[in-house]
Amino acid sequence: MKQEIKQRFCELLGEEKVLIEEPMSRHTTFRIGGPADYFLIPETVEEIREILKICREENLPYFILGNGSNLLVSDKGYRGVILQLYRNMCGITVEDTCIRAESGALLSSIAQAAKNASLTGFEFAGGIPGTLGGAVVMNAGAYGGEMKDVLSEVTVLDKNGKILTLSSGELQMGYRTSIVKSAEYLVLGARISLKEDDREQIRARMKELTEQRTTKQPLEYPSAGSTFKRPEGYFAGKLIMDCGLRGYRVGGAQVSEKHCGFVINAGDATAEDVRTLMKNVSHMVYEKFGVVLEPEVKFLGDF
Repeated sequence: MKQEIKQRFCELLGEEKVLIEEPMSRHTTFRIGGPADYFLIPETVEEIREILKICREENLPYFILGNGSNLLVSDKGYRGVILQLYRNMCGITVEDTCIRAESGALLSSIAQAAKNASLTGFEFAGGIPGTLGGAVVMNAGAYGGEMKDVLSEVTVLDKNGKILTLSSGELQMGYRTSIVKSAEYLVLGARISLKEDDREQIRARMKELTEQRTTKQPLEYPSAGSTFKRPEGYFAGKLIMDCGLRGYRVGGAQVSEKHCGFVINAGDATAEDVRTLMKNVSHMVYEKFGVVLEPEVKFLGDF
């Protein structure tokens, strides 16, 4: 059966774009994760449609992968299909004060394109290590900016392969959520509305934010970014620090000494190390402060 499914994917995409038992540690910023049954690299919307059709017919679960940030994959891997979009579907086009980008475009690349076109409003996203698709799904944000502030429309694919265009008002964006997430749409691209400004001022703002990130975040270690959502009225990192958990470690997973809101792979961490550490940290924060920490990191596979 597995060989037959592989053959269907190979006939659609070509053998070089169909990987079997591909280690997910190669494709996540955590550098953690066991093998995926099928790892596919489509180039067109039509190929994505056909992949989803095969998944429905073969009753295969699937997951859309961008840059692999904000993701913890089980040590057992993923029993299903991974569709990686960012390597091929990453086009960026500037149109007056708007930018059209495909879902696989890196946020850092979009920010550079905006700067080069003297457009402001996207500086906040320049250091987020993800793709546009993932950022739309979770309404990514940093330093006072969020995707909902700049998106004018998003093009998605629904589960039945139908293309929909959603206006900003239809996106229902909240803190780390959107209609795209709840309806399980697949992001194909988006239109980003920005404003003209002095290019040097934009460059200076981006440089300032980069310096803040470098100074305050453990960028020298593999991680999935902010590990927990921000509890209302609190900061997750400060709660963790105030519990005395700076540097707390389980196996190769560690609460960053530089920023307690980050769990890092300090060396050969397993997904189980990270999961156990997160559970322990959440428990201790709740015991001391009565605050529930919710994961911002997405878990993929069996834990």
